[in-house]
Order: sequence, then C-alpha cells, then structure tokens
Amino acid sequence: MSSPIEALTARARPGVLMRAAHHGTETYNRKRTLARLLGLDEPPNFKIALERLAAMEQEVNAMREAGDAAYSVVRHVEVLIALTAEFRLFKGASARGEIT
Repeated sequence: MSSPIEALTARARPGVLMRAAHHGTETYNRKRTLARLLGLDEPPNFKIALERLAAMEQEVNAMREAGDAAYSVVRHVEVLIALTAEFRLFKGASARGEIT
C-alpha cells in the first residue's frame, strides 16, 4: 500500500458494506469512535488514524474473504465508517489548508 488514502480509494468492497458505511458517517463521532477502535484517549492526527484504520480494515476484510467464523459484519462496518469519515475529514482539512 503506497498510502492509506490511495488504498482507500482503490478498495472494492461489497456495495452493502459501503452503503452502510456511507450512512454511518452522518453520525460519526471522531473522539468516541477512534477511542473505541484504536484504544486511544485522544484522536491521533489524520495520517496515523488513516494508516491504523486501513490496516484494521484489511484484516477484517481478509477474514470476510476467508469465511472466518470470527468475522463480524458489525465490526467491519464500524471500521469502514471510521475510515470513510476520517478520509472525508482529512480531505476537508487539506482543502482548507489546515494540513500541509
């Protein structure tokens, strides 16, 4: 993966997962969600969050593709929501010149 952003845009996931993630971004709470997923008291910068979330999503997706009994669609959607929302927040901050 050359960057989490390129990896995110190159992902091909089932439409139902992506639609659920898209709807979930409407109520995304960065502090709460990243604390739960990443185990951090404060949200990291966008680059770190995107890298860690991209790695998590790749692991969960590999479980889905392998038919692993431990795969959780709820967890997968939760990670995709965070990844999608973080990407959107990153793009917005970059467009406003807040990230160099």
